[in-house]
Amino acid sequence: MPNRFVVALAYDRLSTFEFGIAVEIFGLPRPEMGPDWYRFAVCAIEPGPLRAVGGFQITADGGLELLDEADTIVIPGWRGAHAEPVPPALVEALRLAHERGARLMSICSGVFALAATGLLSGRRATTHWHHVENLSRLYPDVIVEPDVLYVDEGRVLTSAGSAAGIDLCLHVVRTDFGPEIANRLARRLVVPPHREGGQAQFIERPVPPAREGLRFAPLFDRMRARLGEEQPVARLAAEAGMSVRTFLRRFKAATGLPPGEWLLAERLARARELLESTGWSIEDIAGATGFGSAATLRHHFRTRLGTSPAAYRSRFAPERARATDPAGFKKQKAAPRGG
Repeated sequence: MPNRFVVALAYDRLSTFEFGIAVEIFGLPRPEMGPDWYRFAVCAIEPGPLRAVGGFQITADGGLELLDEADTIVIPGWRGAHAEPVPPALVEALRLAHERGARLMSICSGVFALAATGLLSGRRATTHWHHVENLSRLYPDVIVEPDVLYVDEGRVLTSAGSAAGIDLCLHVVRTDFGPEIANRLARRLVVPPHREGGQAQFIERPVPPAREGLRFAPLFDRMRARLGEEQPVARLAAEAGMSVRTFLRRFKAATGLPPGEWLLAERLARARELLESTGWSIEDIAGATGFGSAATLRHHFRTRLGTSPAAYRSRFAPERARATDPAGFKKQKAAPRGG
């Protein structure tokens, strides 16, 4: 595995939460993950003492010379976001590391330090929604994606605000070690095993009123249980006890997505799991997840994930993938996507 040595940057007025994400994912000993787990070090970009937000100090393992050896470099939220200049020595060290083949990833406002290197020029990137406007203004050559959790541009990766850094780090683990290890780590962290990078950063009303919560929670469960079926909006609205107009408004307020987009995301998630854990044919998986045909499934895989179902299975399915049903899945007849 080519990205074992992970180095996280540290500096005065360090963003504590974002730095903690890097430590939690890459820096803790995890013997249960096998002998090839990450090695981790903290790089001070300047002389100490280095104070982190919250009143404590960071003791680093070394200086910028650590970046000469790093396979992956994590840039936590940058101090002062866009208002704080990035030291030229750090800019040069990051550029050289990238030229050498290192993978660079930023969390939240860490994107400003990454953008200062010029490595995001012409590339897609994201950051916390609060910083999107300033990122676009300061770096107009960056293709800013304002409504996603993270962006993977190969050896340059960026995440949105704070907790989205967890999603990005788990995505990296998934890429390096496969879905089984990433899911096991997510269980240790008590977080969802995989949130798609294109998911919206925030929703209009994250916690719906109690009455709506009672209506939507069981509806979500039923929708997931019948992904292979057509699910027209009129039917869903009736099940929720709302008019179609009210249902559409409240569904989007509760999830951040229209019903059709929510169903598509759930169907893709189910298809990925079946590709990872079974030996079913692409056609069978398309039918079980509501895409109706292998061609439709391939289209949405290519559009949303930038790959094909076969390539995804080749990359992520363990060798022991079974031809039997995984727990909780049953084959269903192919049906139009609906919703």
